[in-house]
Amino acid sequence: MIARTGLFSLGSNVGDRRSHLEAAVDALAGAGIAVLRCSSVYDTDPVGEVTDQPSFLNACALVATVLAPLELLDTVKGLERALGRAAAGPRHGPRAIDIDILLLGDVELAHERIRIPHEQLLHRRFVLVPALELDMDMATPDGQRLSSALATLSVGEGVRWAGPPLSCDGAPGHT
Repeated sequence: MIARTGLFSLGSNVGDRRSHLEAAVDALAGAGIAVLRCSSVYDTDPVGEVTDQPSFLNACALVATVLAPLELLDTVKGLERALGRAAAGPRHGPRAIDIDILLLGDVELAHERIRIPHEQLLHRRFVLVPALELDMDMATPDGQRLSSALATLSVGEGVRWAGPPLSCDGAPGHT
């Protein structure tokens, strides 16, 4: 099977948020998902259905995997549970860890369990800012540039630099 490069979003707004993100990077590597590079960490305002909650720390990771999309989803959801994410709770509510599959090579998938590219990818500053830090030329499989999407968004969604890149394989995310 051929490895695909993917883009994941990592988020946490409960407890030691940065430690949760670092643990997620470590867990991905332990699950057969190579973490190639990690972005800086950003403090972000909550968005979605529950905005009255603590701010998030968010980052993005470039990964490589041979897992098929649904197998990858199952792996990521299992890691979230192992890292303390409660199975129940409001959509977009507080959580120790959130790992979203944003892109996976040239895969375009509309399945009842997952959409790749992630359906909110081009609409969320808290994803686009760290993603573009990793690759300013990043685009969806149909050619939509992430930088162009970011340029159309209001600056009202708070995204503030909060720290250096997450560690990938024991070294800083930038290589």
